[in-house]
Amino acid sequence: MIVINLDVMMARRKMSLNELSERVGITIANLSILKTGKAKAVRLTTLDAICRALDCQPGDILEYRTEE
Repeated sequence: MIVINLDVMMARRKMSLNELSERVGITIANLSILKTGKAKAVRLTTLDAICRALDCQPGDILEYRTEE
């Protein structure tokens, strides 16, 4: 299972959803879907833009967990 830790990175950077949305160029609704883990996919260009805005690596946002 892939877990998206976008909320963790946003908190570490003290960045709001509105600010990230403006920096990345994605709607708040789409970022919210990603943040809550309801997204089925994420484009690499989107992931790149998020990593640039949050000054992080993809592995800081995406995490693989085994289901138990």
